[in-house]
Amino acid sequence: MIKLVFAAFAPFLLVLFFTRVTYSHVVGTLLTAGLLIASYFAGHMDTIYIAILDVASLAAGFIAARSMKKDKKTST
Repeated sequence: MIKLVFAAFAPFLLVLFFTRVTYSHVVGTLLTAGLLIASYFAGHMDTIYIAILDVASLAAGFIAARSMKKDKKTST
């Protein structure tokens, strides 16, 4: 159960964090995807539901980071 909760929120937050650090939503998404791939090969994704939640959270993080970057451009 705890893995499902982490799969739902961790990639989203990681994309936002890496976007703030690197100033690029694409790089933030690629770094997070790399971490997800590494965790897959390490055997931390037990079921298909965890993988689906990871990808959905990654996509939601990308969309949120992209809109965050757009808001930042229009406010300056």
